[in-house]
Amino acid sequence: MTDKKIDQDHDLSGRKFYPAEKEAEFSKAVPHSTPQTEHPAYKLAFQDRDFLLREELRPVRFQLELLKPEMLLDEAGVGSTLVMYGSARIPSPEQAEALVANATGDKKAVAKRLAAKAKYYQESYNLARIASEKSIIQDGKRQFVICSGGGPSIMEAANHGASDAGAESIGLNIVLPHEQAPNSYVTPYLSFQFHYFALRKMHFLLRAKAVAVFPGGFGTFDEFFELLTLIQTGKMKAMPILLFGKEFWNKVIDFEALADEGTINHEDLNLFRWCETAEEAWTHIAKFYDLEE
Repeated sequence: MTDKKIDQDHDLSGRKFYPAEKEAEFSKAVPHSTPQTEHPAYKLAFQDRDFLLREELRPVRFQLELLKPEMLLDEAGVGSTLVMYGSARIPSPEQAEALVANATGDKKAVAKRLAAKAKYYQESYNLARIASEKSIIQDGKRQFVICSGGGPSIMEAANHGASDAGAESIGLNIVLPHEQAPNSYVTPYLSFQFHYFALRKMHFLLRAKAVAVFPGGFGTFDEFFELLTLIQTGKMKAMPILLFGKEFWNKVIDFEALADEGTINHEDLNLFRWCETAEEAWTHIAKFYDLEE
């Protein structure tokens, strides 16, 4: 048998169809500009932005937002995540004093209450750093990779903690009418932007093996209660849900009253665990998964 270089036409392992990228190159090489080739109808469908943004293409855009992060996270070797939910308004300990000092009138009292929650910024940072320093690998995949909403405050603290531990972390940003840029601690190639809240929330939980929930507003409530509902109804397997800030949550939600009224079972209150410190939260995660602390 003589050595002979096999070209692509005679290669048994290759496909006979050209990849989409090559076909796109062919389309650009059209020798003549005519009314037909210049009309939008002639564009390749997958390169036609106006077509992709049509109302009828919403199901396709849903699929794209599901596929892109899923494929990139898989390629990055992310096996599971530790998701961090929480307010975008709570200041860092360093910012707390200035927040109060700059507030006036009725806003002074609100600023003081936000500043009092700065400790949770620190606990978010601490938990992310603890989990990231463990560097747990299983089945060749990284486990408990920090995942936040990519924004400021509690989210920023989570990505910051991972970064200071020398680990990569995920940010799932959402397009909003007002600008929301990713915080500077999110790993650039793990920084994603979503149009659809539904797909963003799906990606929060697809790889989640634990969720830490800090004091927050409507968005945090939405994500927290959806997670509880998924587990309560059996649509999702149980996992550690670490609820930080017992005083805050019991002030804004009467969990016991929900159970007393019969709209949930008292046993449902065991779906989450109260926490005040990162160490307490990680101990619960380690115990749940039989990990070394």
